[in-house]
Amino acid sequence: MQGSDLTRREFLHRTAATAAGMTAAGLVSRTAAGKEKERWTMRLSTSSIHYSKLPIEEACKRIAALGFEAIDVWSAHAGCPHLDDVLARLGPDGLKKLLEANNLKLYAFSVYRGGYRKYAELLGKMGGGVAVRGSTGAAKPEELTTRMKAFIEGLKPDLELAEKYDSYLAIENHGGALLNSADSFKAFVEINTNPRLGIAMAPNHLQGAKAKVEDVIAVAGKQLLFFYAWQRAKGTGQLPGHGPADFTPWIAALAKAGYAWYVNPFMHHEPEPDAMSAALAKSRDYLKTCYAKI
Repeated sequence: MQGSDLTRREFLHRTAATAAGMTAAGLVSRTAAGKEKERWTMRLSTSSIHYSKLPIEEACKRIAALGFEAIDVWSAHAGCPHLDDVLARLGPDGLKKLLEANNLKLYAFSVYRGGYRKYAELLGKMGGGVAVRGSTGAAKPEELTTRMKAFIEGLKPDLELAEKYDSYLAIENHGGALLNSADSFKAFVEINTNPRLGIAMAPNHLQGAKAKVEDVIAVAGKQLLFFYAWQRAKGTGQLPGHGPADFTPWIAALAKAGYAWYVNPFMHHEPEPDAMSAALAKSRDYLKTCYAKI
């Protein structure tokens, strides 16, 4: 009887030790109720404007070769030719073939130039996606709620198109714009009730507004549709892993918020293509390191 008890205690001890080891290794995560909780998955995309000097075919090849899962195709901001070229030359079937050939998914159209309506049907024929655009001029604090309500109401025609074409409209924050401060994010989230409308968050501009990025991620919550992995710095220092910002708290905040879209390394005024690829490769690896820490 005593030998049997020892065997049972030894079995229970070993079982508990194994379970503890799995938990410590991150193999098992449990809620207070004891149910298994899946680890949040970080997925990576990047923007075609990083290769604006190249045709869209070459941009896709380079982005795919770097291991990114998806692409954000830009309209004519800073002379980027890609989205207008797709619209005029490739069409939805041609873009589908190009993405399939490179094992890329379409994440977004950035439509700062041209506007969503110009590209809405194309996005719909691609199966839908996110269209990224800006807001409007800044508001005084006492006017913020009224101005935000008017802005969102004015998006109604675009949101009807988004419904028709199974797409989403993401509004980017920017310095000197209506959507910029932490308070403006709160106003947007409280006023917006349309599931087709959300936020494209640019930490670069939040840093300029002296806002804490991880706190604003929590405010945006499920309304966050696009995340620029982008910091306030010069040149390639804007990219993750190049400038001074620690992206780990930002990635952790995205995980906590259950962010369902892509993390998109980004910069403006890109270098030549080979240097751009090397810089993005470093950013990709850095973001993976941040993800492993959370």
